[in-house]
Formats: sequence, structure tokens, C-alpha cells
Amino acid sequence: MGMKTYRLTKISAMSVFDRPREKLRDRGAESLSDIELMAILIGSGSKKNPVEKIASQVLKLTDESNIVLEADDFLSIEGIGPAKATLLAASMELSRRIYSPRNRKIMSPADIYPLLSHYGDRQQEYFFSICLNGAHEVIDITTVSKGILNRTIIHPREIFSTAIELRSASLVVAHNHPSGNLEPSKEDRDITYRLQKAGVLLGIELLDHVIFSHKGYYSFLEENKI
Repeated sequence: MGMKTYRLTKISAMSVFDRPREKLRDRGAESLSDIELMAILIGSGSKKNPVEKIASQVLKLTDESNIVLEADDFLSIEGIGPAKATLLAASMELSRRIYSPRNRKIMSPADIYPLLSHYGDRQQEYFFSICLNGAHEVIDITTVSKGILNRTIIHPREIFSTAIELRSASLVVAHNHPSGNLEPSKEDRDITYRLQKAGVLLGIELLDHVIFSHKGYYSFLEENKI
């Protein structure tokens, strides 16, 4: 059986007070999960492919893509026709233009968390590198890996390749803990110290390693562990 990426609950089975549209109206957009927000954009599904399942599939597609998605990319999902596909593409492009993290100044770990917090409810681990220029402004955010982290996957060459290409002055790495437990594991500590040493050799300083969930974050820098 494959790993489930999102927890799904049929919207029709929810209390009226917990349905996405009502929840947004009464509690604000920030109270909704990614899948609930996507379900509002999609609007409706079918008996064969209900809206919450379509929303999950759209989020999986966006998570796994390293390129800007076009309307045609969404047509592979059953229940997404040309009208919904163009709506999704337009919504994502508008969000990218308005809320792009590029050039956002990073002054503390608290500035990193909002950029990635929407991955906090994912049921798999995602590892990110955030490249910064000399003014500590974001140049690029790259998804390095997805799945269980280990020293083989999180290798310095994978982390620093984009930073070198973009002539980054410094780097922050981050990953989510699906369990919600923010305490770093031995593997997390080993990866951090290995990347820190590599950064010294390359002249690209590793400023921090942030571990996060939907509950909050842990910063190696704030805890004086880096």
C-alpha cells in the first residue's frame, strides 16, 4: 500500500461549521489547511473523484513539480476540465507574483517559518535549501528531497549546487517533521554539522537549520547548536 500524503475527509461528511467555505467565512483563511483552500478553488468534484480527492491530487502535483505549472498540467487529474485548469493556473501565477519569497529579507528564523509553514501538515518529510544573497534576501527556495531523510540523500553537493550556481552568500536549510515533534534527531544533527563544515570550505555560510511542523519550528541557531 502506498504512503498517504494527505488526510482526507469527505466535505459532505463534515459538520457545516467545518466545511471549507463556512470555515473561511467564520474563522478566516488562515484557519484552513492547504487541501481545504484548494477545495474552495476547485469548487466541486464527482462521486468517482470527490473534491477533497481532487484537491489532494492537485497539491501532490504542485509539491512534486520544480517548474511553474501551466493549465494543461492540471488536465491529467480526473475532474479537472479546461475551466478549472485555467482557474488554478491563474490563481497560482497571481500568488507567485504577489507573494513570491524572492527578495524577501531574512533577519531571523522566524522569517523562514512563514515561507514553508504550509508544508507543516504534510505526511512526508520535505527538505529545502533557501539561498540568500549578501543582504540576506531570498534568491531561491529549492526542494532538495522528499521522503525519509538520511546522510546519503542530504549530501552537501545536492544542497550547495544551487547555491554555487546562484552565487549565494549564505544558506538556510529546513525540513518538516510530520510527527509534530520538533526535537532534532541524531540524523538531523549529523546532517547539520556536515553541511556546516561543507559551507566553510565553499565559502557559503550555513546560517541555520530549521525544523518545522504545523505547530511551530525549532532553530539550530536559536538553540545555539550551530
